[in-house]
Amino acid sequence: MKPDLSVEIAGVPFKNPILTASGCCGYGEELADVFPLSKLGGLVTKSITREPRMGHRPPRTAETGGGMLNAIGLANVGIDRFLEEKIPFLEKQKTTIVVNVAGSKIDEYVELCARLNDQPRVDMIELNISCPNVDSGGIEFGTDPKLTEETVSRVRKVFSRPIIAKLAPNVTDITKIAIAAESGGADALSVINSVLGMAVDPETWQTRITNNKGGLTGPAIKPIALVAVDKVYNSACTLPIIGIGGIATASDVIEFMLVGATAVQIGTALFVQPDTPVRIVDGLTEYLKRKKMSSIRELIGKVRKY
Repeated sequence: MKPDLSVEIAGVPFKNPILTASGCCGYGEELADVFPLSKLGGLVTKSITREPRMGHRPPRTAETGGGMLNAIGLANVGIDRFLEEKIPFLEKQKTTIVVNVAGSKIDEYVELCARLNDQPRVDMIELNISCPNVDSGGIEFGTDPKLTEETVSRVRKVFSRPIIAKLAPNVTDITKIAIAAESGGADALSVINSVLGMAVDPETWQTRITNNKGGLTGPAIKPIALVAVDKVYNSACTLPIIGIGGIATASDVIEFMLVGATAVQIGTALFVQPDTPVRIVDGLTEYLKRKKMSSIRELIGKVRKY
């Protein structure tokens, strides 16, 4: 019998635990040229804001040791064009659709989510309250427990389907933010967003990206992400966790699930090997067969600690 890769988060079914990470596959159309999106457990769109954003001027990405530094600046088409141009494509996809939203004020999150609530094909929203590479909004909502709770609470009043809060690693105690998100009415957590970083060219003395600082992603942050997931899973917070950070192989996914993640998001690896999600799904199937396990859910939280 083929192992069961399905998981469930806040009542929403996923055929497997593999989602894309926001900002790493646009609105899905780009990735659909590589493999059928139906092979994904879920697709997370890039962040949507109220107004269109051009983002930061190039260069806005830089390769680092074991990762990538980026400060895209939430470039996107804005909510009006998203609803007009992107939703029709997403409505046709046979996978769970998660729309990531961002704002510089709580009112913007509320407005965006109220409009998305009218779109039945938006299965979940992910609140980007932790972006490290914009000057206004972004990270401060996810570093202050009171702001986190208020943001989620106000969105909860206008969005009737599950809400995911995306948490930052750049905090003193991520469990306090997780508990605040749960208190505000969040249904799940994405752990973690990118780690604040910087890169400099030693020959020119010039910073490598125009925003000077940005978000570090890729394998370099996997240990940071794993410990964050472990902390949240073993805290007073009871919400399901979607693990993010340097995931590129089936083994990476297994590590995240063992420390408490129910699902994961794939980001930077998509730029290296766009069909990574398909390879991972195949790898997970083979792993479960080798371990004689019937369901991937048997892995969740089963890490053995010294």
